[in-house]
Amino acid sequence: MRKSTTTLTPARVYRFAIMFCQPHLKFRGQGKVTATVLLTVLFAAAARISSISETCRRLAGAPCEDTYAHALYANLFCLEELKRKVNAAFRAHLPRALRRKRKRPLRLIIDLTLLPYYGQHSLDNPQIYRGQAKAGTRSFFAYATAYVLLHGQRFTVAVTPVTRSEKLKDVLQELLQLASRAGLRPGLLLLDRGFYQAEIIRYLQRARRPFLMPVVCHGRDADHPKGPSGSKVFKLMKKSGWFEYTVGDSKKKGRTQATVSICVKRARLTDRHGRKKWETWVYAYWGITPKRVDWVKRTYRKRFGIETSYRQMNQCRIRTTTKRFNVRFLYVAIGLLLRNLWVWLHHVVLSSPRRGCRRYNWELLRVERMLLWLEHVAETMYGLVDELATERHIPQAIRT
Repeated sequence: MRKSTTTLTPARVYRFAIMFCQPHLKFRGQGKVTATVLLTVLFAAAARISSISETCRRLAGAPCEDTYAHALYANLFCLEELKRKVNAAFRAHLPRALRRKRKRPLRLIIDLTLLPYYGQHSLDNPQIYRGQAKAGTRSFFAYATAYVLLHGQRFTVAVTPVTRSEKLKDVLQELLQLASRAGLRPGLLLLDRGFYQAEIIRYLQRARRPFLMPVVCHGRDADHPKGPSGSKVFKLMKKSGWFEYTVGDSKKKGRTQATVSICVKRARLTDRHGRKKWETWVYAYWGITPKRVDWVKRTYRKRFGIETSYRQMNQCRIRTTTKRFNVRFLYVAIGLLLRNLWVWLHHVVLSSPRRGCRRYNWELLRVERMLLWLEHVAETMYGLVDELATERHIPQAIRT
């Protein structure tokens, strides 16, 4: 039997990218700035991790920055409509294996990512998320994402921006609804530690959603005269075990409380310097009956791959200094869509069939190469600015 001679080229990857975005984002052009021009410049900016301004100046045939921005911003006037279109793009290209009826529900990974913001803003700006100091700032643009695992590969299912005025319980509920619209059947939820709140735990228990998340330890330290208290007691334990704990302050009337099961995993590790030390991991769970603490730790570790997804998203996230909330959300969504495209290409086009599970050939197309191909197509279409007028005479020694 002859092997297929079909090849994957930059032009085909570019057409796949257009197919991923335009049927759902439905960009409308203005004048010479067509929908294709809007997406091509977005892909070129994402490929170089640069701004729209720099990309328009670099591509000879591209529209100027002001003309392009005017046409792009005209499509982003409504945040709710933009969210609906972006999540429709995620749903449309999920592998068929995720949509069909499965004997076991899927594990849904939900995380909260914070992108630092260093610009000036009013402290009561509802769109700026305030949190613990990170990367030299306490101001962030926050986004919540939901992922599913298929043969070890992570597909983004939904994304939504998070504002300061929103409760994380409402954000989580929205992500679960988006996952259900995608035809998925979520099972165990692997949650980020930011969702460790009594209100969220109560909601998940009422909704019959099993979950697993790390415990954020609060209370008195071990060196306090009265001894440790609260959930910090679990962090100071000398051996693994199973416990129950009530999240919330029982001394305050009317405050939400929730009871969860606690798994404490204690192990001795060797760091990179060869020194041995003890580490303790504390997890909260409900709706599952694990029999081994090793299983709990091993299961939750599967969500750590989402950090790789964020790293890859940042490799193709357009940079900007704008305060426009909708524009920033679009740039994050484009980065996640391009990452989904890369995983989809490997799953559908570049993987090798074999019994039991397909084999992925990651060396054939890395994320960096796919982005370079998209940049190459944009440069072929519009050309590069390869000469500049100078204000001073060029020295005779370097003239050609």
